[in-house]
Amino acid sequence: MIALKFGGSAIGNAQRIYNVGEIINTYLSKKPIVVLSAIGDTTDLLIQAGNNALQGRIDGQEIRELHYSILSDFKLPSSSIDPLLLEINNILMGISLIKEFSKKTFDTLISYGERISVRVVSEYLNKIGIKSKAYDAWDIGMVTDSNFTNAEVLDSSFINIRSNLSYLETNYDHVPVITGFIGKNENGEITTLGRGGSDLSVCVIGAALDVEEVQVWKDVDGILSCDPKIVSNPLTLDTLTYEEASELAYFGAKVLHPRALHPAMKMHIPVYVKNYLYPEKNGTKIINEQIENEKLLQAITVKRNVLLIDVVSSRMLGSYGFLAKVFGILRDLKISVDMVATSEVSISFTLDFADDIDLLVKELSKIASVEVKNRNSIISLIGNVKKSSEILLMTFQILNDLGINIKMISQGASKVNIGFIVNDDEADKCVEQLHQKFFYGV
Repeated sequence: MIALKFGGSAIGNAQRIYNVGEIINTYLSKKPIVVLSAIGDTTDLLIQAGNNALQGRIDGQEIRELHYSILSDFKLPSSSIDPLLLEINNILMGISLIKEFSKKTFDTLISYGERISVRVVSEYLNKIGIKSKAYDAWDIGMVTDSNFTNAEVLDSSFINIRSNLSYLETNYDHVPVITGFIGKNENGEITTLGRGGSDLSVCVIGAALDVEEVQVWKDVDGILSCDPKIVSNPLTLDTLTYEEASELAYFGAKVLHPRALHPAMKMHIPVYVKNYLYPEKNGTKIINEQIENEKLLQAITVKRNVLLIDVVSSRMLGSYGFLAKVFGILRDLKISVDMVATSEVSISFTLDFADDIDLLVKELSKIASVEVKNRNSIISLIGNVKKSSEILLMTFQILNDLGINIKMISQGASKVNIGFIVNDDEADKCVEQLHQKFFYGV
């Protein structure tokens, strides 16, 4: 079996769904499991409808029209989605009456995007002769914690999914079309998985069933060597390791969310990123170990608008407690750090803008002097950084020629990423020159 995931743009209208049907038909011999996002802009429309209801305006017309239009194009009845559309209207009325749009209600409301999409696509597949059945994620056993809007999948999900769908290995009699992005907690309440949630869903399902491969279908040819908004000539990468892809995603690339890959990585299942507009292209293959090549780098990313925190305490000279105190404060405030550089009496780290940055500074100031620097960018050099001396030599030469000074540098233990900090307004020219040098030798 294989697992295929299609995002919202891939099924955004009747023509796109027709194309997806062609792709699914191509892979029928491999027993595909299909995971879907909401159709087109449905999620945004649901959020807007919820906010409007909070102001007393109940209107789900655009949501209905979007899905009715697709069903009409395929000459399909609306009976499979009408009950869900009615439920949406009831939720909007509830929001309007109680004047509350909580995270729990938010998750319930936007879950209808995926729940409607699987029914529409499944109906279409059945019409063209591909026997199919729509599933909500909890029907197959997707269980999460109760962190609404950003829930984590519980380990019990893997056992549940295996138990519910393993029969397909020997008796594959229909294409399962399953909602991505959503699940239920142990109390039976609907949750969503946050950014990259549908990618996570397909990798969880793929890992649970130990599929041959996972395919994530996007509107790009694969993962690129750099953001095409910064450089005009990025390369499409043939292969990446799980670690490289995770670092790429965490430090700026938007193609895959880093946590989505973990289930596939654990089971050593290859993940392909492919273009639904050009399905004949190979895309990018993400695997456990990199194929040997002469490239120093696989990709360069930039993460903007980063805070750089410098913490210095001469009082702690020679004391083992300094780092423990700093990280204890970060733990207590539940603040996640991107990059770290340390010495015996100082630590520098980066993080995204946080609501409680003032509280962080207040707590850190009790043990050290603290300086917060705004408007920074993390530039990450991702690839075979075991050759770090050669990479750094080339990097420092380019930065010197540009007159750019590095504020901080760090190399991860995974040896696939060297990261450094520059000013936000220096990031683009820095990345442009580095990409030209490392990928084109000029």
